Amino acid sequence: MSLINKEIADFTVQSYHQGVFKTVSKADILGKWSVFFFYPADFTFVCPTELEDLANKYDEFQAAGCEVYSVSCDTHFVHKAWHDASDRIKKIIYPMLADPTQVLSKDFEVYIESEGIAERGTFIVNPEGKVVAYEINAGNVGRNADELFRKLQACQFVHDHGDEVCPAKWQPGAETLKPSLDLVGRL
Repeated sequence: MSLINKEIADFTVQSYHQGVFKTVSKADILGKWSVFFFYPADFTFVCPTELEDLANKYDEFQAAGCEVYSVSCDTHFVHKAWHDASDRIKKIIYPMLADPTQVLSKDFEVYIESEGIAERGTFIVNPEGKVVAYEINAGNVGRNADELFRKLQACQFVHDHGDEVCPAKWQPGAETLKPSLDLVGRL
């Protein structure tokens, strides 16, 4: 079943963000764009490369009006320990959400119950709290923050220009498509 246009459920979780523990809830994400970036676990191998890649692009996400939330089933205490111990993770200034009760990973349908961890899932959530794009990768395949940012920009464009769609490899300023009325129902 697709998660496109699914409104995310109410949630309240702890986070590690800029040196302090903070509570983050659904109310905090409404009214702006969000990326939920699930990863299997702290102190692993592929995860720090992805999180660093995202940290290097974070200013661009912020300039586009989007908050990034990394999420694992670890506690906020483990996030802090990893942040303190890893040079790559020290670069992170976006909120690291703790999901030890799996409230988020189950709602976004990425929880691997037999392992107690989340799949490598990326979700773009619009200001209304609805999923507008997502992808799930195998645990051994890292993601690309540049492509994620391009998808965010495309989602924002379509959100603001409902009668236009973005073709493959669309970049801001590139030509879009305006589907004819007889094709709209088949998109």
